[in-house]
Amino acid sequence: MIFKLIGESLRFAWDALRQNKLRTALSLLGITIGIFIIIAVFTGVDTMRAKIQSSVDKLGSNTLFVQKWPWIFADNFPWWKYVNRPEPSLRDYTALKDRMDMAVGVCYEVSANNRTVKYRSSTVEGININAASFEYDKTWDLEFADGRYFTESESRSGAPVCILGAEISDGLFDGENPIGKQIKVMGRRVTVVGLFKKEGEDMLGMSQDKNVLIPLNLAKSMFDVNNERYNPQVTVRGRENIALEEVEAELKGQMRSIRRLKPGQDDDFSLNKTTMLSNQLDIMFGAITIAGWIIGGFSILVGGFGTANIMFVSVNERTNIIGIQKSLGAKNYFILLQFIFESIVLCLLGGLLGLGLVYLGTVLMSTLADVDMVLYVKNITLGIGVSVIIGIIAGFWPAFKASRLDPVEAIRS
Repeated sequence: MIFKLIGESLRFAWDALRQNKLRTALSLLGITIGIFIIIAVFTGVDTMRAKIQSSVDKLGSNTLFVQKWPWIFADNFPWWKYVNRPEPSLRDYTALKDRMDMAVGVCYEVSANNRTVKYRSSTVEGININAASFEYDKTWDLEFADGRYFTESESRSGAPVCILGAEISDGLFDGENPIGKQIKVMGRRVTVVGLFKKEGEDMLGMSQDKNVLIPLNLAKSMFDVNNERYNPQVTVRGRENIALEEVEAELKGQMRSIRRLKPGQDDDFSLNKTTMLSNQLDIMFGAITIAGWIIGGFSILVGGFGTANIMFVSVNERTNIIGIQKSLGAKNYFILLQFIFESIVLCLLGGLLGLGLVYLGTVLMSTLADVDMVLYVKNITLGIGVSVIIGIIAGFWPAFKASRLDPVEAIRS
C-alpha cells in the first residue's frame, strides 16, 4: 500500500511539474534557496571548524602553557593587573621540571620572530628562530623528513646545531639535502642535523615550515632568553593516563609555590590550554549556525507557503478524481497520504536541487580557490530531513481537506 501511494504520488508530482513548470518552479524556489543557505552555512562551518580544530589539536589536548597573558580575554578585561606580571623564567622551568609528577615533559621555549638565515649566497627572510630545552620533543609531536632531533649532550652544551623547516630548506638549498651543512643564524654558524616534515599553512598559522629550532643553551649566547620580547613560555605536557584537570591543579599549585604567592593572593601567571580555544570556537560557530537557520528559515517558510498553494490548486484540479476514488472504496487516509506524499516529493525536489547547488559550490571552491570543502553526510541528511518535514507541514491541510470531500459532490465538480 505504501509503495503504491508513493508511486502514485510520484506520478502526480511529475504531472504537476510537467503541466505547470513555471508555477511549480517558482513555488519551490524558496525551498531550494532555504536548503542551499542552511546547508551551505553548515558545510562552511564544519569545514572551518575541522581545519581550525586540527590546528588547535597540534597544541596537544593534554598540554598546558604557562604564560604571562591569557589567551581569552573576558569583558572588562583588567589589563593593568596583567601588564605587571613577570614572564615565565628559567627559574620557573627548572623548579617545575623537578617538582611536576604528573607531567611527561616540561619545556622552556622562546622565539625570535622575523629573522633572516643564510647559506652561501642564498637568503630566506621572515623566519622564526625557536629555542627550546631538551624536552621539546616530549611536549610537541615532531615529524622529521630527514635527520634527527638534538642529543642530550648537544642540548646541555649548547652545540651549534639546528633543525630546519621545509620552506627554509627549499629556499636555502633548492632541493639539496641540507643535513650536515652549515647555515648562518643570527650571526652564528650552525650545522643542520634535522629537517621537519612539510606541514603547510593551517588556519591558525601554526607550522614548522618556516621555523628554525636551536638548543636553548645555544640561544643563551645569542640573546637574552628571559627577555619579554622573545615570548618566553613553559610548556607542560601531562601523562596520557591522567586527566588534564589534575595536571592543571598540580601545575597551578607548584607555580604558586615557586612564585611564593600567599593564600587568597591572585595568580601572577596564566595557564592556557586548547579547551579554551575550542570553547570559543563553539560559541563563534554556534552564532554563525543560528544566523544560517534564521536566514534560510525565512526562505523555507516562503517555500512552504508556495508548496501549500500548489497542493490546494492540485486538490481543486483533481476534485472529481478524488470523488471517483472514494466512490470506488478509497479510504480517507488513502487520499490524505496520497497528497501528503505528493507534497513531500515536491519539497524533496527543491531540497535536492539546493543540495546539488551546495555540492557544486564545494567543487568550485576546491578547484578554483584551493579550499578543501566537504559536503558531509550529516548535512545531506539534514537537508533531506528538513525538506520532508516542510513537505508534511505544507501538505497536511490540503490533504486533510481532500480526504474530507463528499464523493458525490466531488464527482459533480
